[in-house]
Amino acid sequence: MASIRERLESVRERIAAAAHRAGRRPEEVRLVAVSKTQSPERMAEAIGAGAGILGENRVQEAREKREAMDPAVAGRAQWHLIGTLQRNKARQVPGLFDVVESLDSLSLAEELARRVPASGGTSLEVLLQVNTGEEEQKGGVAPAEVPGLLEKVARLEALRVRGLMCIPPLGREPAESRPHFRLLRKLRDEAQVRAFPALQELSMGMSADFEIAIEEGATLVRIGTAIFGPRPAR
Repeated sequence: MASIRERLESVRERIAAAAHRAGRRPEEVRLVAVSKTQSPERMAEAIGAGAGILGENRVQEAREKREAMDPAVAGRAQWHLIGTLQRNKARQVPGLFDVVESLDSLSLAEELARRVPASGGTSLEVLLQVNTGEEEQKGGVAPAEVPGLLEKVARLEALRVRGLMCIPPLGREPAESRPHFRLLRKLRDEAQVRAFPALQELSMGMSADFEIAIEEGATLVRIGTAIFGPRPAR
């Protein structure tokens, strides 16, 4: 069975190939190693193999794993929250995560902004999660609501909105994700022209469809299974 290092290198090669096909430079695309359900030891192994960003779904799980790791090792990677964040967990985010990719409401933004100064930290980077498929059971702001939410969150000095994130409907062929990636890029590009030139990031694409996402402009791809293998049974 391939090691984490070998899988990570294979994923990097696929990212580079997809970028070249799209006329982009590979360094324009950053890899988020999705480490949810993985042990601290396997996460440390990924960091040692060169993973520079870890993606976690749950605040409490991330805290427990980070506390179990050597601080010097854990500090070598950025930590991104990619799962749904409940308002009552917002107080735990500063100092634990470098970026929240799943911001989807003004009330959550306000709660995060209130907690960041209380932690004594600098501003927190966030991405707006967009529900491109407008699925009732999924988090994220509706595409039509993105401009209004961007304007309101941008007024919160403790937060820096750096881009958009999406999770297309699951259980489909990879190519069916392409319209969702194109929509996210369109929303980002329109926001840049209108009033938000600093809105650079597009977090989109997972193990099954990240190459398509890169072709459509992804700057962050969230990949777990292709790096760590099948997730452990819970």
